[in-house]
Amino acid sequence: QVQLVESGGGLVQAGGSLRLSCTASSRTFSSWTMGWFRQPPGKEREFVASISTGGSLTRYGDSVKGRFTISRDNVKNTVYLQMNSLELEDTAVYYCNTYPPRVCFWGQGTQVTVSS
Repeated sequence: QVQLVESGGGLVQAGGSLRLSCTASSRTFSSWTMGWFRQPPGKEREFVASISTGGSLTRYGDSVKGRFTISRDNVKNTVYLQMNSLELEDTAVYYCNTYPPRVCFWGQGTQVTVSS
């Protein structure tokens, strides 16, 4: 069974930075387009960013463009999300998954809390 394990979340002040990581327990990781998603408190889960299999194509949600950067390392089966200039509205549980997401791949996520 494939597992996606997110890490790197935490408490950070507004304007700060965090780097999230997501490691997959699958040898087919390099064949998947990957994405980051987030669920703010009391809201629906939303798209944050995606990256193609080779890493050359990326897409971002409007609210994070210019602040977040998605990248991947297919040797390490890991996808990253570098988050800069964090805002209070970025507070959420962050998840990685394939893009489009597969229901059976959702993990526990990692909590990011931005304080003023």
